[in-house]
Amino acid sequence: MSDVFTVDRLYGTLAPSDHRSRSFQNGEIPVAVYGLGKLGLPVAATLAKASSNVIGADVDPDVVRDIQAGRSHVDGEPGLDGLVEEVVEDGSLRAVQDPATAAHEAAIHVIVVPTLLDDDGEPDLATLVAATSSIAAGLDPGDLVLLESTVPPGTTAEMLEPSLAAASGLDPSEFGVAFCPERISSGRALKDIRRAYPKLVGGTDGAATEAAALVYEHVTENEVIRLDDATTAEAVKVFAGVYRDVNIALANEFARYADELGVDVETVTEAANSISVTNILEPGIGVGGHCIPVYPQFLTKTNAVDGPVIPAARALNDDMPAYAVDRLADELAERDTDIGDATVLLLGLAYRGDVAETRNSPPIAIAELLAQYGTRVLAVDPVLDDEAFEGLPVENVSLRTAAAAEPDATILGTDHDAFQTIDWTAFEPMVVLDGRNALDLGGTTHRHCRLGDGDVPAANSHWLDADPQRSQQ
Repeated sequence: MSDVFTVDRLYGTLAPSDHRSRSFQNGEIPVAVYGLGKLGLPVAATLAKASSNVIGADVDPDVVRDIQAGRSHVDGEPGLDGLVEEVVEDGSLRAVQDPATAAHEAAIHVIVVPTLLDDDGEPDLATLVAATSSIAAGLDPGDLVLLESTVPPGTTAEMLEPSLAAASGLDPSEFGVAFCPERISSGRALKDIRRAYPKLVGGTDGAATEAAALVYEHVTENEVIRLDDATTAEAVKVFAGVYRDVNIALANEFARYADELGVDVETVTEAANSISVTNILEPGIGVGGHCIPVYPQFLTKTNAVDGPVIPAARALNDDMPAYAVDRLADELAERDTDIGDATVLLLGLAYRGDVAETRNSPPIAIAELLAQYGTRVLAVDPVLDDEAFEGLPVENVSLRTAAAAEPDATILGTDHDAFQTIDWTAFEPMVVLDGRNALDLGGTTHRHCRLGDGDVPAANSHWLDADPQRSQQ
C-alpha cells in the first residue's frame, strides 16, 4: 500500500510515517542546516549520519572550506573530527557559503544560528532574520522548517512562520514549522545530541510536531518529547536556562551572607544539601557564555510581567566579578599592598573550564576592573589562542614568565584541567583567590581564599558596605 506514495517531504503528505521515515533515512528528503558553528556543525554532522543527505550553509568561507575538506573547525568536541571526516568523505555532508543555495536544494531546513543581545541588552535576532530570508527564497510546499536556536517565547509562531509565508508567497498551511531547541554544552556536543537529554519538539500545528519528531527520532537515542506548540517548547528552553541563572545567583548571595556571618558557605551548603528537597549550588565569580546570561533577557525584555526575581538574579551574577575584586583588594590591603600597585596573575579568561569561549566571561570582567585600579594583570589561558587576548588589558604570559614576575596575588578565573598541575612552589607566597573552588593548595604557604569562606580581613572589609546601586539591584 505504501508503495503508491512518492515521498520527498515529511510535511503535508498522506504517506504513512514508516514510509516517510525510510525516505528520510535513505536521503530522499534533503536536509539543510543553517549555521555551522560550535553548535551547528555537530547538529549537521549527526543529521548527516542519520539521513545521509545534508547540505550545510555558513557565511564564513573558512568554515565552508574546512568542512568541504572533511575538517572540523570546532575544537574540543570529542568525536566530532572523526564524524565530520566520515560524513564528508561518504558524501552525506556538503557545505556551501550561500544559504539560499542550500534552501533551494532542501525539503527540511534546520536553523542553528546564534541569537544574542544587542548593545542595549535587547534580543538580537538579526542572524535568524537573515536565515529566514534565505530559506524563504527556496521554500516549497511540504517543506519543514526546524528552529534549534534559543529565542524569546513566541518567536516561532509570531515571527518565523509569518515571515516565511510573506517572503515565499506560500500560505502557512503549505509548510511546517517547529521549534526544536538544541540542548548542547560545549565540550560534549555529540553526547548531548545523541543521548544525554530528551529532545523537545513543538510545532505551529500538530503535523509539524509529528514531522519534527520523526526527524529527531533518528538522531537521538533518548526520548523525543512532543509539546503542545512551538511557544511551549520555546518557554521550556528559556525557563530552564533562567532557572539555572537564578539558582546560581542564590548560591552567590549565600556566599555573601556567609562572609558576613563568618561561616564557610561550602560547609553550610554540604550540610544543607543532605536533605533531598535542598540542592544549593556552588558560588563563583559569575556566569558567562552565550546561554545563561542571555536567556533572562528573552523573558524580561519581551514581556510586560512585573517579576523582580529574574532581573535581580541577573544583576547579582553580573556583580560577582566586582565582588571578587573587592575581596582581593582587602586581602592585599591586609598585607600592606594597594591593589593599584599590585601585580595580579589571572588564571583563565574563558568562561568555563576547557572551553575556548570568552563571550560574557567573568574573568575578563575581572581583568577590566583590575585595570581600572591600575593593577598590572598577567593572564594565562592554555585553551585560547593569542587572538583571544587582543584588546584586553592583560599581558599574555606563560606560567614561567608569571612566576618570574613575582605576582602579589592570583585569581583562578577558569577551572581548566591544566591548572591542576601548577607547581605552586615556583611562586612566592601570595594571595590566591580561588574563584571556582577548584584548587588544592595544601602544603603551601599561599593565602588560599574563596568567595563565601567566611574568613575575610576584618579591618578592611569595605565590600560589606556594598555600593548602594549594587545592593539595590
